Amino acid sequence: MTAELLRMDRDEPEPQLIEQVADALAKGNVAAVPTDTFYGLAVDPVNLRAVDRIYELKSRARHKPLSLLLSDMAQSYELARNLDGAFDRLAERFWPGPLTLVVRAGSKLPLRVTANTGNVAIRVPEATICRSIVSRLGVPITATSANLAGFPECTTASCVREQFGDKIPMIVDGGPTLRTLPTTIVDLSGGGNSWMILREGAIPTHEIALALQH
Repeated sequence: MTAELLRMDRDEPEPQLIEQVADALAKGNVAAVPTDTFYGLAVDPVNLRAVDRIYELKSRARHKPLSLLLSDMAQSYELARNLDGAFDRLAERFWPGPLTLVVRAGSKLPLRVTANTGNVAIRVPEATICRSIVSRLGVPITATSANLAGFPECTTASCVREQFGDKIPMIVDGGPTLRTLPTTIVDLSGGGNSWMILREGAIPTHEIALALQH
């Protein structure tokens, strides 16, 4: 099996190609797609066999939840529960963008996607390709970085192909990603407007703190 390489316009992705990717994901396949930070491995998160495949491909520890990409902020209210003012302020200020928010998962998400933590990491990416795929599919997609354990994250489709070879059936080539820093991850799962930085990335901690003061 040779990975299918789909070249796609980063800013105005071709609708027929978006449909092709969405159809592949709906059938339970894995596709590598360009996000605004790195290339990620996308599957339908409700398809548990596809979710398992990602853990296998990356040799990822099963206790690590997968992050999900959404098409817009409204989608987060369908996936999460107990969202508070801190969530609203950060999402309105930094989405679409390189901010991942860890929140309590709603009942729609399989426990396995949360790695049995009951939490889910979500974000709305700047990448038009990702948002278009999510809109077409009707559900969010996973976004764990498309790299093997111990290897660097990929900013190009050719890097993904070098690392994974033919282990994934589809690679979307949207050109090099726009950033080389990972997302900043903020944990809001404690509720009560409490927050904690789990990883500082493209958005510095002081900007997060500033946004939460207002």
